[in-house]
Amino acid sequence: MRSLTAFADVVGAVMPVADILNKLNIPWSRTLARVIVFVAVLVGVYHVGQKVLSPMAGRMMDAKNLDAHAQRPLQKVLSFGILFAALSMAFGLARFGNFLELLATIAAAATLAIGFALQNVIQNFVSGIFIYADRPFRLGDWIEWNGHAGVVEDISLRVTRVRTFDNELLTVPNAELTGGVIKNPVANDELRLKVDFGIGYEDDIDTAAEIIVEEAQDHDDILVDPAPSVRLVELGNSDVGLQSRIWVSNPSRADFVKVRGEYVQAVKERFDAEGINIPYPNRTIGGELELSNVADLMENTDN
Repeated sequence: MRSLTAFADVVGAVMPVADILNKLNIPWSRTLARVIVFVAVLVGVYHVGQKVLSPMAGRMMDAKNLDAHAQRPLQKVLSFGILFAALSMAFGLARFGNFLELLATIAAAATLAIGFALQNVIQNFVSGIFIYADRPFRLGDWIEWNGHAGVVEDISLRVTRVRTFDNELLTVPNAELTGGVIKNPVANDELRLKVDFGIGYEDDIDTAAEIIVEEAQDHDDILVDPAPSVRLVELGNSDVGLQSRIWVSNPSRADFVKVRGEYVQAVKERFDAEGINIPYPNRTIGGELELSNVADLMENTDN
């Protein structure tokens, strides 16, 4: 209410000033008066809209349980709407009717050129709306796309900002995110991890599998249900490949790396204690070596 009262006071003070300028016959007084009215109405309406409508919209969205991912673009659209309304009222009260007609003509003539020039901007804007509607990810999610990975820090109508795990900030056009495949490992409450181990051909597969499962069951951050499992996945050149499949809850990149590292270390230590070998690749090279002029070589060696 205070904002509305202040706006009414400003308009009430500006309109007499405009009349006074007209009566004094000051050069360009009419145009100057219109400019004063235009600026006052524009600033006043925009200020009132931001002070009244934005908080009101925020409370309504909170009541609808909309998260920050959904609220940010809606608040930005509301700000654009308030600015458009302020411009419309300012032009109307300042009586810039002829100017509006001229502006409409220019806008119609420039629409085609602007459309071609802003193709990418419009495409990213539409993609931002799709991201808001489809919600493939939210603020704070860990996502992967086109060889990149990071945590979503901000989503706007044109770009999305992602913080990489090397603390680099990526500003990604929304069209790039909607035009390809996005991997969101933390979209659900549980995440399955696959961890590969290799044992020697002389080692017992069942014993190794039991150790892998037991170490998973003993880890506090690995779920018991779904239960850990082990599959034989490869008979390699130097090892027998086993793959452990474990589940973690409330996954994040930091937790995922920590849990995986601790789990692999525990399995390695058990393998060492149980005498199970983790072989490294090796090759045996065979062939024949022929030497010519052996007698001359021996003679030179003796000398």
